[in-house]
Amino acid sequence: MGDFNLALVIVAIVVCVLVFVFNLYLLVNYQHPDDKNQAYFPKFVVVLGLSVAAISILMLPADVANRQACRHAIYNGACNLTLPMKDLWLAIYIIDAVLVFFVIPFAMFYYEGDQDKTVGKRVKSALLWVVTTAIVCGLVLGILYGLIGKVDFTVRHLTSSTTSFPSTFQLSNGQPCVNNGRQCSAYDASPSSETTWTMRSTFPEYVVALATIVGSVLFAIFGGVGIACLPLGLIFSFIRRPKAVITRSQYIKEATELGKKARELKKAADALHQEERSGSKGRKWRKNMKALEKELLLLEDDVKALEEMYPQGEKAEATWAMTVLGYLAKLILGVFGLIVSIAWVAHIVIYLLIDPPLSSFLNEVFIKLDDIWGLLGTAAFAFFCFYLLLAVIAGAMMLGLRLVFITIHPMKWGATLMNSFLFNVGLILLCSISVIQFCSTAFAYYAQATAAQEIFSHTLQSLRGIKYLYKYNIFQIAFVALAGLTFVYYAAFGWRRKKPSGRFQLSS
Repeated sequence: MGDFNLALVIVAIVVCVLVFVFNLYLLVNYQHPDDKNQAYFPKFVVVLGLSVAAISILMLPADVANRQACRHAIYNGACNLTLPMKDLWLAIYIIDAVLVFFVIPFAMFYYEGDQDKTVGKRVKSALLWVVTTAIVCGLVLGILYGLIGKVDFTVRHLTSSTTSFPSTFQLSNGQPCVNNGRQCSAYDASPSSETTWTMRSTFPEYVVALATIVGSVLFAIFGGVGIACLPLGLIFSFIRRPKAVITRSQYIKEATELGKKARELKKAADALHQEERSGSKGRKWRKNMKALEKELLLLEDDVKALEEMYPQGEKAEATWAMTVLGYLAKLILGVFGLIVSIAWVAHIVIYLLIDPPLSSFLNEVFIKLDDIWGLLGTAAFAFFCFYLLLAVIAGAMMLGLRLVFITIHPMKWGATLMNSFLFNVGLILLCSISVIQFCSTAFAYYAQATAAQEIFSHTLQSLRGIKYLYKYNIFQIAFVALAGLTFVYYAAFGWRRKKPSGRFQLSS
């Protein structure tokens, strides 16, 4: 079959099926009991969105493997690639953008709509929001594409006169041209020969570029915070673990306090529900609702911690043993995650922020792993990309608990509502574009000559009005700075045991 690699196609199909099955498994086990046997459209969107995000991450190592079809060709265009990766990249990211900006908002508006309304009214209300968003996005995209939707490539104009080909010649570093360089003006071109070659980008590439910018802002903030808080949160959770089982009297005292807190929150929830029914859903109402959601989440954590400190039932000793093992597992995962996080930050500084790079670092690691076994480097490469997505979710959770203007949507086993699912899927999809761009830049040596690098490293970084964000490494610097600040925060406050929150009151 020549360069056409049938094995790669089979692997791609099998991986896509496995990703879909795994995401379906996550949905079934994470969904809230209230959503069972209903909300089928949001569930379909969740599975589709998670599958698109996972496949987009896996496409980069697939792109590297796909390029191996040309390893014996003199140049890349001299062979037939197994998969049309550039077309697949653009297709997957157009689907990504449609899901993030249209489908997921519609599903969220429909799911969170007033349950007392009919299905038709809820669909109409959701469509109204989505159509408005589509018109605004379409106008913005059209205007920007018409005005600045061009790429500016810096090129050097080289010219040279001709000369008769000599019968004998020898080329070396000292004599790079024929006849001692007298007829080699192209080799000795002056800096003034540089010029700018301008061409209009395709509209799909421009949509991907703008979506990448939006995702890069969120990725730099959430990812920078999450790359530190993801492992450190696990480690300090072990440090703050319950050291021993409490007495029954202590348990009753703590449970009584939590009961009082629960009654306060229920009273506040009833008051907010009454305000919602009266139609007074202003800024104050939304602020109080977000504060209430965070207090409820903290209350659930307090209840779980109390249950851990006082296991009950016939298997109390076994339950306590599992609790101890669980915290040990958190410590192990935290230490491993800390190593990965340090490797990521070190790689960014060594390979991206220092010019010229001190070392290719992780690029060399992946290449050596590939030499040991063909898919080992690819698997490690995919893991480092997925780790960034986990860091984004961890960062969003941490900032959501501490900043009032950020709404939190926790993912809990067997207790995750569809609106939380949809929010996190939207965040993952939006940041997955930036993760791919980030990885294609950070691992440019390992992923060289791929379709992803052509899109993200050439077109995107030459796009008018956007290229300066990448030229001066704005997102990478913000990522490292936030990671450092988060590390300092955990070093100063992470070891402290969390104190119970005081009396909850709605803001007036």
